[in-house]
Amino acid sequence: MSRTDTDGGLATVLRPVRAGNGFEEALEQILQVVRLGLVPAGERLPSERELAERLAISRVTLREVLKVLQDQGLVAARRGRYGGTFVLPRPEAGGEDELRRRIRDVDIEDVLRFREVLEVGAAGLCADHGLDDARARRLRAALAHTRDAPLADYRRQDTLLHLTLAELSGSPTLAGSYAAVRASVNDLLDCIPLLVRNLEHSQRQHTAVVEAVLDGDADGARAAMREHCAGTAALLRGFLA
Repeated sequence: MSRTDTDGGLATVLRPVRAGNGFEEALEQILQVVRLGLVPAGERLPSERELAERLAISRVTLREVLKVLQDQGLVAARRGRYGGTFVLPRPEAGGEDELRRRIRDVDIEDVLRFREVLEVGAAGLCADHGLDDARARRLRAALAHTRDAPLADYRRQDTLLHLTLAELSGSPTLAGSYAAVRASVNDLLDCIPLLVRNLEHSQRQHTAVVEAVLDGDADGARAAMREHCAGTAALLRGFLA
């Protein structure tokens, strides 16, 4: 995994926290990094120094956060030259009981509606405001990564594409809100199977969104994203509602 594969997503999620709730907000943000798959299982989180700088917290507070994640079985610390804090594989879903436990407290309709508002808005903003050459290259690269991703890595790359659109919208508030709701969407997606036909369809929709954004077609970008969100919503409702 190259640094450029994930840095955009990390920049969207990891932001300076407020002093009054430093521990809690830092824990929330690093949990989002893990839940969104921005650092895949088996890979290392950014160094303590980098995390502390991004979050604007002390190393002491950061270590308390990482200890909680270790206690929850989400990360493991390794010492030595190639040490650090590594993301552990998430447990496989354990049948119907596990699925129900994971979504028990999730208002699926609320998550899906809020996700659509943010996604459609981000696509429209990107197209309306236009992207300079560097941002356009980032968006094209994110789309290419979804197209070339092996099945096991598709959802992570899909997440990064959508986070890229949110970040390029120019609204840090929108991007931060989207990162949070996308973590909930990913929890739901983890409960349903990967369907190759659906992924092929999603990829065509991704391409339509990106092409509309790059063409400056805000109405087309919003319509394509709305259709894409509706397809995902239909699958989730079908499996989980």
